[in-house]
Amino acid sequence: MGGVIKRWGMAGLLAAVAAAAAVMAPAVGPSVSAAPAAPPACEFENVDRVIAVGDIHGAYDRFVEILQTTELIDASLKWSGGKTHLVQLGDVVDRGPDSRKAIDLLQRLTGEAALAGGRVHQLIGNHEAMRMLGDYRYVTPGEYAAFTTPDSEKVKKDFIKSQPDENRAQLTQQIQLGMIEMTKAFEPKGLYGAYLRGLNAVVRVNGVVFLHGGLSPAVAKLSCTEINETVRRELSNDLQKTREAPLVSLTAREDGPLWYRGLALEPDTFEPAFQQILTDQHARAIVVAHTVAAGGKIRTRFGNSLFMIDTGMQPAYVPDGQASALEIRGNIFTAIYRDGREVLAGGGVQ
Repeated sequence: MGGVIKRWGMAGLLAAVAAAAAVMAPAVGPSVSAAPAAPPACEFENVDRVIAVGDIHGAYDRFVEILQTTELIDASLKWSGGKTHLVQLGDVVDRGPDSRKAIDLLQRLTGEAALAGGRVHQLIGNHEAMRMLGDYRYVTPGEYAAFTTPDSEKVKKDFIKSQPDENRAQLTQQIQLGMIEMTKAFEPKGLYGAYLRGLNAVVRVNGVVFLHGGLSPAVAKLSCTEINETVRRELSNDLQKTREAPLVSLTAREDGPLWYRGLALEPDTFEPAFQQILTDQHARAIVVAHTVAAGGKIRTRFGNSLFMIDTGMQPAYVPDGQASALEIRGNIFTAIYRDGREVLAGGGVQ
């Protein structure tokens, strides 16, 4: 249990930066209106084509590559997928330098897809939740650099001056340019914090449930609406409470939908429990990311009713990984890679 608690131990430095960013809005960049938006729907039927993509972790170029391979975007990076639904299962941020570019692309494609009759479902992963809770241990220098401006040196100096004298020397060494700006951007009213807090953690399309980590038996009886409303509340109205005791929140606990690895790691004897999860969810299949599938290939379990699609897109994190996508057309589930396709279920595959 100690290791779990350590996972959420927030360094004093980052707590101080977060606190300072909350009161330095004019100095660290734009914020958005606090006016609540209607929560997005989480259940969809009669979708002809679904493309699901797992963890990106700042691997922007590979993400673009797989979107083009699946013909969802054209050479100009514009939406070309028509009425297709793209489901991105979270963990866009951390571990790689270009996470901001990937979020910006997803935001833009959301609007373009809607105009074409399609849809982009960007889901919250555990790393988005960590970012919103103030845990930056997996942020890379390139991610901070993406938030630098011509005023970043001044922002850093002003922040250090606001801190006790005995902390200033250490802060001067530890605070990277862009860190304060990025922290502000992921706060509840920040440019990205407000956007991410409006996303779902789980969606169901054509009877297939998509989420980042997995559904544990303890959570499986909750509907997608109940899960999404709880995670949204814990990261917004109840944010301080969640930061103080994350491990009792649905958002951050080990068997919650963003962190649970049991569907990928439990032994085969878990199959009856998995079938009960499907029954509880009124689902025909579940698609998860979060746990990297060996060999850079999409894997299936439990009679081709669980699909594990995190294939290690970020090479700095998974050297032998690659970008991939899962295509669903009716009952046919197909893995798509840059160099080929593989039917995993349906179409006569047993």
